[in-house]
Amino acid sequence: MDLISALRADAAALGFDVCRVLSVADAPDLTLRLDSWLAEGAQGDMDWMRATADRRAHPRALWPGVRSIIMLGMNYGPLSEPLVDIARPTMGNISVYARHRDYHDVVKGRLKTLASRLVAHGGGDVKVFVDTAPVMEKPLAMQAGLGWQGKHTNLVSRNFGSWLFLGSIFSTLALATDQPETDHCGQCRACIDICPTEAIVAPYRLDARRCISYLTIEHKGHIPARFREKIGNRVYGCDDCLAVCPWNKFAQRTREQKLAARADMLAPDLEMLAAMNDADFRGFFSGSPVKRIGHARFLRNVLIAIGNSADRALARAAEARLAHESPLVRAAAVWALSRLLDVAQFADHAARRRDEEADPDVRREWEQPAAHEVGT
Repeated sequence: MDLISALRADAAALGFDVCRVLSVADAPDLTLRLDSWLAEGAQGDMDWMRATADRRAHPRALWPGVRSIIMLGMNYGPLSEPLVDIARPTMGNISVYARHRDYHDVVKGRLKTLASRLVAHGGGDVKVFVDTAPVMEKPLAMQAGLGWQGKHTNLVSRNFGSWLFLGSIFSTLALATDQPETDHCGQCRACIDICPTEAIVAPYRLDARRCISYLTIEHKGHIPARFREKIGNRVYGCDDCLAVCPWNKFAQRTREQKLAARADMLAPDLEMLAAMNDADFRGFFSGSPVKRIGHARFLRNVLIAIGNSADRALARAAEARLAHESPLVRAAAVWALSRLLDVAQFADHAARRRDEEADPDVRREWEQPAAHEVGT
């Protein structure tokens, strides 16, 4: 068996669904595209994008000795239609990728095993990366032939639709390369049209500051008022632009049990999520990427969802968080109450509580529940 055939056989045995190779000489230089995006401020709070821009623009800037890149994809196709739970307002919706184990842990361990086998078979030096490193995986995956970047900027595969986790092995070996994939989006704009916050500002251009995934995961502050209603019941991430892609008709369910959804993460009850203390949160989301945002930001998201639920019985859950130590949580609790209580009830709460509130952003929520400026 030749080196590439052995590599692909090992990759399949380790649970990877696709394995392709590109030469660093063919890797696109993304400097102008990345600089333009950063100049717009479209990265929002993600300061690490600017800090790592030089290394991110081309693989040789990250590691000068690299000659070939092996791009791996692991299918995490869901068992059910992801958009169904958006219509269940008293239940929380968690992004498909976060419903079980953190994929970084699953993918990176197997990348290391595969890389060590490559060295054993063919020699050379290697480095492995998942998406926490400054590697522009999606353009590299397109050049290697795994798929193409759709109009939503995510990777689309002809065989797996929207549902591929990516990882890469950088090697000093000069390996035989695969043909790049071409763009098959055509005239379709389903991903653009479905986005609740119009975050896909043009085909192939995403403004992260408007994206629900960014707002509920990466954003550390108050969620801007103009986006809160649009978030609906999404308490961690958003799959709308991924799930609506017509190429998902070829998608397959994941064969990796660590990536298949846990039953208790499929539409969990909002009241239960809001009642969690920090220890409950860490226990429930142990091993999940959800845990990385911390309890306070997660409660912020849950309370926004409660405010969108139209279920007045959930006002109790919001009221219970009015004394939380984090102003993020208190502000979201006030907003939720402003949506669930009638005007007189909310005014009574405000009269009793707003003067006791030390944080100015939370006070503004009490004073202007319908037209506040928090986070805008």
